[in-house]
Amino acid sequence: MKDQTEYNKQFIINHFEEFVNKKNVAVAFQNMTTDFLDHDEAGGIAIGPQAAVTMMEGVHKYIPDITVSIEDIIAEGDKVMVRNIWTGTTLEGKKIQFRGFVLWRLADGKIAERWATLTPPYQRTSEKEEW
Repeated sequence: MKDQTEYNKQFIINHFEEFVNKKNVAVAFQNMTTDFLDHDEAGGIAIGPQAAVTMMEGVHKYIPDITVSIEDIIAEGDKVMVRNIWTGTTLEGKKIQFRGFVLWRLADGKIAERWATLTPPYQRTSEKEEW
């Protein structure tokens, strides 16, 4: 089971890297099940990967340099939990950061479910201000 747990953790790390940081939103169709259930999509509960793709395309459009870093990752059985930090610059030039927790459930090597909590975005008032 340890090998599967490590595989699941690496799968989620790779998914964040491709989907968010490399802006390869099409990877969602490869990484998610066709009946993927997102319990916390911005528009409400969503089924299938298309809602995630649409959401991330909107984020990339509004915050073109968005990146996510995984600060902590814990896995047990078919679930992976991450604590992450998102940073970027809006189209208006405002530097923002928000944090989140995401719980993923994998099935047959793909993402089957997601639960997420995000903090409200924080905007820096000056370049000297630290996050």
